[in-house]
Amino acid sequence: MTRRLLPCLQRFAFMALLALLPAGVARAQQGGSVPVTTDPVQVGPVPVEILANGIVASESVVTIRTRVDGQIERVHVTEGQMVRRGQPLFTLDSRLNQAILAQQEAQLASNRAQEARTQADARRYQSLRGESFASQQRFEQAQADALAAAATARATEALIQQTRLSIEYATIVAEMDGRLGAIPLRAGNFVRQAENTAITTLTQVDPILVQFAIPERWLPEVQAAMLREPPRVAVRTEGDTAAPAEGRLVFVDSAVDTTTGTILLKARFDNAGFRLWPGQYVQVRIAPRVEPDAITVAGPAVQTGQNGRFVFVLAPDNTARRREVVLVRVAGERAVVTGELQPGERVIVDGAQRVTEGTRAMERNAAPQRVSSVR
Repeated sequence: MTRRLLPCLQRFAFMALLALLPAGVARAQQGGSVPVTTDPVQVGPVPVEILANGIVASESVVTIRTRVDGQIERVHVTEGQMVRRGQPLFTLDSRLNQAILAQQEAQLASNRAQEARTQADARRYQSLRGESFASQQRFEQAQADALAAAATARATEALIQQTRLSIEYATIVAEMDGRLGAIPLRAGNFVRQAENTAITTLTQVDPILVQFAIPERWLPEVQAAMLREPPRVAVRTEGDTAAPAEGRLVFVDSAVDTTTGTILLKARFDNAGFRLWPGQYVQVRIAPRVEPDAITVAGPAVQTGQNGRFVFVLAPDNTARRREVVLVRVAGERAVVTGELQPGERVIVDGAQRVTEGTRAMERNAAPQRVSSVR
C-alpha cells in the first residue's frame, strides 16, 4: 500500500513546487513560452524637451481714460467686443470747445489784420527814415509793433491747435487691436480728466504671450538655443484635445529667482482663433535642441530593480535577456536611455514582469514553435 502511495505523493510535491515558482519559470520548466509584446529599439534624432506650467498673459493692456472733461454723448461699442486700431469707442460732448474754437479763429483773423497793418507801417517808416523824414526811434517802434503783432497771431494759432486737439480728444478711439473689457460708464455720464476714471480696458489678444519658469540648470541650453534660433514652444490648455499651439521663445529674464531657483521665460503665439485666453494656465513644452543619435525604447519597457533600471530584450532564440540601462529622460511615450542596446532589437513591453533572465517568450501573435519532449 505504501509503495503505491509513494509515486502519488512525489507527483503531488512536484506540482506544489511548480505552483510556488514564478509563472514564467514554470512555463519554461514545462517547455512553454511566455506571451509578450515587443517594440524595437530606435536610434535617431529626439528633441530635448523641458516641461513646465505657464500662464497666458496679454502683451499689452490699455486702460481707456478721458483726456478732456465732458459728458459721454455716445457709446459706439459693446462690452467684450473686438476692435481695431483707430476705431471710435466713445464720443464726448464737444460743443463748448467748438464755440471756443470759433471765438479763437475770429481772434486770429483780427490778429492777422493787426499784423499786416504793423508790417506796412514798419516798411513805410523804413523808407521815410532813408529820406530823413522819420526818426530812428519811430522806425524802431514800428518794427517792434510788427513783431508784437506777429507773436500775438502765433499765440492765437497755438490756442486754436489746443482747442482742436480737445475736440479731437472728445472722440475716444482704440489705440491698438484688442478686446474690450467691462464698460461701467454709459451715455449721459460726465467724466473729468482730473478724476482719472477708467472708462474701460483694451486687451491685446493676438499675438499673445505665455510666461513660464524653468529650473536654472536648463539656462545654458536655452541661452545656446537663443544664439542659434529662438526655440519653438508648444502649449496646451487642460482638457484640450487638439494639437498644441506653437510659438517662439522671445524673452529670457535677466536674473534667476534665488527663492525658487528658476528663471522666467516668455513665448509669443499667434492667436487669431483666440484659443489662448489671458489668465489661463497651460502646460508648456520647450525644445531648446535636438539630440541627433538618441536611443529610445517604449516607456513601459523600462523597469526598476535593486541595481537600477533595466529592460528585457527578446533574443533571436526567443529567450529574454536582461540589459542594464540608464534612464536619461522621457520624451512623450518613449524613454531616452543609454546602455548596450542595438537598433532594431526587440524590447519586451507587455509581459516584462513575467519573465526573468533566460525565460522563453514569444510574440503574442507569433506562430508557436514546436518543442520536442524527451520521455
